[in-house]
Amino acid sequence: MSNIFYLMGKSSSGKDTLYRKLMEQNRLLKGIVSYTTRPQRAGETDGKEYFFVTEDEMKAMEQKGIVIEKRVYHTIYGDWSYFTADDGQIQENGCDYLLIGTLESYMKVKKYYGEKRVFPVYIEVEDGIRLKRAIEREMQQKKPNYEELCRRFLADSQDFCEENIQKCGIEQRFSNYNADQCIKEINNYMKKNKK
Repeated sequence: MSNIFYLMGKSSSGKDTLYRKLMEQNRLLKGIVSYTTRPQRAGETDGKEYFFVTEDEMKAMEQKGIVIEKRVYHTIYGDWSYFTADDGQIQENGCDYLLIGTLESYMKVKKYYGEKRVFPVYIEVEDGIRLKRAIEREMQQKKPNYEELCRRFLADSQDFCEENIQKCGIEQRFSNYNADQCIKEINNYMKKNKK
């Protein structure tokens, strides 16, 4: 049976970088691409970081009953949805899977696929470092949106509070101050939980 390793953490904790490096290092690890209705950022590729879809496309998938979980964020530009779909990406082919999400989405995916298959990979970074990373990333955008950056940063304090982490049953955490060390620890964790 394939496992799903669920990568999560506050914004700018390095999830995308860790995801990319883990995928490069692990031949038998397949990525699961989530969906979003938000606009693509500079440097993003449809089908790589996310599948970028319209509201109508998302509603059609919901009507088909293939949306496993969905989150809606009320941004200064309107509502942006992020969701995971049972769209055939996960198969019983001897591979394990890696997915990026939130605590809330982790719980729904774990309920859908079963807690014996879904393993949390919670990434931590000190808030000052995260804020610096977020500002540096935003400065690279054609139209930097610092207001939205601040909204996300503050919302993460509530979404990823200690009480919510505990409710999810997350026992092990991975500090991402040194990406190579963090990846080594995650790889060891995945090997330990290989079925």
